[in-house]
Amino acid sequence: MLGVALLAALVIESRSDRAITKALHGAGMEWATSTSDGLQVHLTGTAPDERARFRALNLVGSVVDASRIRDSLDVTPAVALAAPRFSVEMLRNDDGIQLIGLMPEKPEEGGMDETSLVEAATALTPDMEVSNLLEAAAWPAPETWNKALTLGVSALKILKRSKVSVAADRVEITAIAESESEKRRLEAALNAAKPDGVSLLIEISAPRPVLTPFTLRFIKDGSGARFDACAADSVRARTAILRAAEVAGLPEGASCTIGLGVPTPRWAEGATAGIKAVAELENATVTFSDADVTLLADASVSQELFDRVVGELRAALPPVFSLNAQLPKKDVAQGPAEFTAKLSPEGRVELRGRLPDEMQQAAVDAFARASFGASKVYVATRLDNDLPDGWPVRVLAGLEALALLHDGSLLVRADTVEVKGVSGSQDARAGVTRILSGKLGQGATFRVDVSYNKELDPFAALPTPQECAARVSEVMKSQKFTFTPGSAEITSETLPIAAKLAEALKNCVAVPLEIAGHTDSQGSESGNKALSQARAEAVLLALQGRRVDVSQMTAVGYGEAVPIADNGTEAGREENRRIEFVLKGAAPVSADAAPAAVADAPAEGHDFSNDTSASVAPREKTIRPKPRPAAAE
Repeated sequence: MLGVALLAALVIESRSDRAITKALHGAGMEWATSTSDGLQVHLTGTAPDERARFRALNLVGSVVDASRIRDSLDVTPAVALAAPRFSVEMLRNDDGIQLIGLMPEKPEEGGMDETSLVEAATALTPDMEVSNLLEAAAWPAPETWNKALTLGVSALKILKRSKVSVAADRVEITAIAESESEKRRLEAALNAAKPDGVSLLIEISAPRPVLTPFTLRFIKDGSGARFDACAADSVRARTAILRAAEVAGLPEGASCTIGLGVPTPRWAEGATAGIKAVAELENATVTFSDADVTLLADASVSQELFDRVVGELRAALPPVFSLNAQLPKKDVAQGPAEFTAKLSPEGRVELRGRLPDEMQQAAVDAFARASFGASKVYVATRLDNDLPDGWPVRVLAGLEALALLHDGSLLVRADTVEVKGVSGSQDARAGVTRILSGKLGQGATFRVDVSYNKELDPFAALPTPQECAARVSEVMKSQKFTFTPGSAEITSETLPIAAKLAEALKNCVAVPLEIAGHTDSQGSESGNKALSQARAEAVLLALQGRRVDVSQMTAVGYGEAVPIADNGTEAGREENRRIEFVLKGAAPVSADAAPAAVADAPAEGHDFSNDTSASVAPREKTIRPKPRPAAAE
């Protein structure tokens, strides 16, 4: 009887366990375990929450009698409620300001709450109502919240078309500037206002400049081929124009401004035809001012060659262009009448020479004082009633062009206008050419001798991100970062590299670098990725500790995913364990690789200060330009 009883008990226990286990697994409750002891059923395990525990008890109670169940289930402890993520989006445009996000209900002392933020935004646009979509939470503000919010409000104040995203430790700014120079000024101001502990990401775009008139001037003579001014309406057009100029003898590395205001979509076609004509004549100048084209050949060019080239150019130009071509037989004698202006490096300008009458003299004096400053103009002109027609226009155009220079001189004569000088802007030569071409009109003769001085350029002293990346490359060529095996601790032997990098990046502002960490294939994939991430962050912290601006640097761990050598050998694994610096949008900057060249990087300005060649153009239009075609949608 005892054996029968034991056997019956074992059968009951086995069947109960199987039935309960099947029911639990079918309901997705693998976390619960059933063990039977005679008629008693013991449930053990850890339920994700109290609700799951009751569901398991009810399910088992439907399989066996509830009185047989012994509950030994545990419940996962509840997770503490996490603090909310405070963030504010501030949008500003011509229609006003919008505020969206979540703020602390009670900020730290001296910080902004919702009311004070709305008041600050209202003060920026008093004539428009601020759209307030802010909410507040009764949680203490993060440590750097007030600093980040203050920086965001400062950015909103100087950026009239912008989006400012503020988080506790980060401020992201997306905005539109009026010009490239304003963009750089705004970036410098924002970086200077960045507080410690807050990263700043700036994306300011500048629209293409409007060029009026749309000007291109190409010269080839004994001094070589060069551009006085070059304008294009697209990257494709710029490439075609520069390629044609290089074929004509222009050295590589020249630049051409991409702008708005092109008179025809076929601008590149006409410009390349004009450059080709100059190349064939060998000693000539072509000037495009909107749709007016002036081709001037030197007196040394034969009449037969000139006629053939002009005929080919006239046939090649799109219909919208008007061509005026001249072949002078001898130099035009210079008349006795002239007007001169001399601009000193201190900004003082002296006006001498002849003007038609007192009214024109007063106009020139007023224009000069408005352009150079009332206290910096010295006038010593005299009146002459026999000056050529259009003399005042030539003088005012020359003064307007001279105002673009740091120092220089202006000479106005009956046959030409000459502007010489030095500027700290690479666009000054093109600007002078554009003014003279537009104001003097088709067929007018003028000469431009403007050189670029890098020491006068306020932005040239700041290294570009590409130059900063090149400095990093030079440092990384000498030695690489090494770490204690299996950890993210930089070894003492290679720690001085961080100091060398800090010295190399001393004058670099917010360089967008990615610090990439790589490992060999030993160990698990997830472990290698975590280790490489920690090592990249260790390098980032080492640079930050040495006062390097790391606001736009990021640390990324790639683990074993990007090997550069064979992981089957010790030497290969050693090469794969590395730190690389990558300029975002360029190639890696490591010990063995130099930074890739950046497309469309501005070329060094060429010095044409010794250019004494005349720039002469026809005086009368021969063909009126046809109406511009409608712009393509």
